[in-house]
Amino acid sequence: MIDGHTAFTGGVNLADEYINRIVKHGHWKDTAVMLQGEAARSFTLMFLQMWNLDEKTPDFSIVSEIPAAASPEAKGFVIPYGDCPVDADHVGEQVYIDILNRAQRYVHIMSPYLILDGELESALTFAAKRGVDVRLILPGIPDKSFPYALAFTHYPALLDAGVKIGEYTPGFVHAKVFVSDDAEAVVGTINLDYRSLYHHFECAAYLRDVPCIPQIQEDFEDTWSKCRMVTRESIRKGSFSRWLWGVVLKPLAPLM
Repeated sequence: MIDGHTAFTGGVNLADEYINRIVKHGHWKDTAVMLQGEAARSFTLMFLQMWNLDEKTPDFSIVSEIPAAASPEAKGFVIPYGDCPVDADHVGEQVYIDILNRAQRYVHIMSPYLILDGELESALTFAAKRGVDVRLILPGIPDKSFPYALAFTHYPALLDAGVKIGEYTPGFVHAKVFVSDDAEAVVGTINLDYRSLYHHFECAAYLRDVPCIPQIQEDFEDTWSKCRMVTRESIRKGSFSRWLWGVVLKPLAPLM
């Protein structure tokens, strides 16, 4: 957040590998969006909620002291939101499931990790079974072997339902993006794994009918063109050790 008038959200952390200055896992693919106007004030409030988490008397005065920023003239709606592990509302997961359940033509997704609970896997497979083009971009070069192995255990059910899976061959995808039907998108910090959906403080921006959505879709298609497609045959020819690790680790998936 910058003075209450500009905010950024996405996957980009403060380290050299996030800008490909150093290379750890091939090319590091990431995404973020810049928000201006009232949406930035919402991110300021979310930051202060975290800052004041252990304070007996939380101080949110800075929000009222920030002058209201003139919103840029743009179509559509931007709704910033956060997700908190100390309440019962799994907002991040519910937004993703809602997009999948309402999609008519396509839902295109980028995520670094794929460790799904039953509800999210059902939403993905049900959308694909009713004819929605559901595509997932995942890393081709993993940063951690355990999540990579656990993702492998979801591949058969997703493929059988008609979900298309691509692994980014140049390196590691750290983007957290949903885009659907040329009309709505989510960009933020929320991965498709238990840690993001249940155990972490996370944030994102829901975008509806805003002018940048075609750019988000174009970026997805460009990234998709650099992926190797996962098929039943490629799974059969894949690494036995990866499959075995996934099976062994499956009971521990809610901790990852």
